[in-house]
Amino acid sequence: MCPFTTPMSKVSIVIPAYNEASTLREIVSRVQAVDIAPHEKEIIVVDNNSTDDTFAIASSIAGIRVIQESRPGKGAAVRAGFKASSGDILLIQDADLEYDPLDYPALIHPLAVGEADALVGIRKPTKTTGHLWSFLYYLGNTAITLATNVLYGGTASEYTGGYKVFTKQAVAGITVRTHDFAYEHELVCKVLKKKLRLVHIPIRYYPRDYSEGKKINWKDGFRILGAVIKYRFVD
Repeated sequence: MCPFTTPMSKVSIVIPAYNEASTLREIVSRVQAVDIAPHEKEIIVVDNNSTDDTFAIASSIAGIRVIQESRPGKGAAVRAGFKASSGDILLIQDADLEYDPLDYPALIHPLAVGEADALVGIRKPTKTTGHLWSFLYYLGNTAITLATNVLYGGTASEYTGGYKVFTKQAVAGITVRTHDFAYEHELVCKVLKKKLRLVHIPIRYYPRDYSEGKKINWKDGFRILGAVIKYRFVD
């Protein structure tokens, strides 16, 4: 094999969706359009008890798989998507437009070439994201990051960004017990706890506010921090 050739992998892109009728068609279109060659792409939308037209819209889009998860919570939807996936690499894509699929090649590469078992994306504050980086937001984000790095030996400057990528082999060896927004944080912590290789790269970020449908809030921040602390000492 040529040393400059990236081995081909199948990438399963899991899109958990709860009441995202206004953005789902657009984000799926962007995911379908992005070039991740030489890798194969599988797109799975997981409807999580939506009360709007999310499921109907997803079902009308050609070229994707659509499943439903009745247990409430983003984590439950991600778990269902991971279970249904057939890829070697699993990528979580939020159903809104905060994260840009143009980052996929950079997100996939370290796992595809065998340099990492998992990856987290690091958001960078910009002039357009300044309102999110308030003191309280910064404090919560810092607490989660500090706890993760101190308790698990991590090195990332953030863990709450939406892009997280895992090899299927890494996920298969880990039991995750939470069902809400803390799911992916528990998974990341257990990746670190098992001494698997976690890397991080900068990602694009275009935030929305609560009037536009943003769902995570300060209560979820406490749940995430609680999971980070809890699973350092128990399984």
